[in-house]
Amino acid sequence: MVLNMEAAMAITTKYCQKELEEYGTCVVSNPASWQEKCLDLKLKVAQCTSSHPVIRKIQTDCAGEFSVFERCLRENQSSAEACQPHLTRFLACVETVNLSGIANAAPQPT
Repeated sequence: MVLNMEAAMAITTKYCQKELEEYGTCVVSNPASWQEKCLDLKLKVAQCTSSHPVIRKIQTDCAGEFSVFERCLRENQSSAEACQPHLTRFLACVETVNLSGIANAAPQPT
């Protein structure tokens, strides 16, 4: 599942960088109590990833490629590397998504 996480993190970092940086800073600043003290920031990251217009567009336009990749991961749990070609196709799809008009849009309330 490492490849799945890498793909998700790459997209999240690109479109929710501010939220991730705030959460990361909070975690580092509160090593003993970050789970409690940083919960609100963790929820902001989750909200961004689920509501950002760019991420929603990617989820819609690349759903087929992502489904194939996810199925591959389920079928090859002991050898996720076998799914690298599917991840590559998904990420290639992400690069082709037409983001005109939404690339600088803010996350939408959920």
